[in-house]
Amino acid sequence: MLSFLAFSVRRAAQGFWRNRVMSLAATVTMVLMLVLLSGLVLVLSGLEAGLQFVESKVEVQAFLNDGVAPERVARLQEQVAALPEVATVTHTSKEEALADWRAQQEAQGRPDLTGLTGTNPIPASLNVKLKDPRQYGQVVEILKAPKGVVAEVLETQRVVDALVAITGVLRTVGLGVMLMVALTVLFIVVNTIRMAVMARADEIEIMRLVGASDAFIRWPFVLEGLLVGLLGSLVTLGILAVAAPAISQLGSTVLREIPVGFDQRLGEQLVLLVVGAGALLGGLGATISVRSYLIK
Repeated sequence: MLSFLAFSVRRAAQGFWRNRVMSLAATVTMVLMLVLLSGLVLVLSGLEAGLQFVESKVEVQAFLNDGVAPERVARLQEQVAALPEVATVTHTSKEEALADWRAQQEAQGRPDLTGLTGTNPIPASLNVKLKDPRQYGQVVEILKAPKGVVAEVLETQRVVDALVAITGVLRTVGLGVMLMVALTVLFIVVNTIRMAVMARADEIEIMRLVGASDAFIRWPFVLEGLLVGLLGSLVTLGILAVAAPAISQLGSTVLREIPVGFDQRLGEQLVLLVVGAGALLGGLGATISVRSYLIK
């Protein structure tokens, strides 16, 4: 068994070197595909993390009309809080809302103009946090139901809906591009191994005549395909390692308010994905090529 494995590895390395131009082309294309795959995973992971952060900040805010009886406000607050999709409901009075607004203006270095009028133009509000920010339809309906209580409902969930739609489009487009590149890689690997098979056609026929099994003939070529895939994976991981600081800095600059980070688990999953995808495409391409020759 060990002698067969050593023989297969040696023949795979020889085949890779003899067809080095095609092998290099297959490896470069493999690297391109794996870099695109890694980029897609990182982008989608960042979008998902950003989406979760935005969702955690989303709330339905209902601005109340001035002069509404406290009993009506309390009754509405109880009705909303009783909904299963609601996490918390807090009431912000006009005075609290004005104090918050003034604090924001001061933090931004802007003048407080409310003192010029002597009145409080900021309305009281009910702020509703949801367990699932996507389930906001019934909450909005109940808030709008009582006549004369709520002046306006601010649905910040629309921002989340837009982000979900953008994420879905990017995922679909990215997967489509990945599929096309993967098919291109598979085509190049198949043809690379086919050239190696044709170059050794006489040797293969002699091996068949002396009773060599198809597995004995096939494995050196499969290992050659795996070599292309693993070499492409190593180059890709090297590129990612070099580019990681720049990617992290870019993410921090573009999304400075959103804590989008890539933990160690994602890095480990990315390594497994890159190595697995490279080995799968390389081995599959070689298997298809050799199988089509051996069944003739």
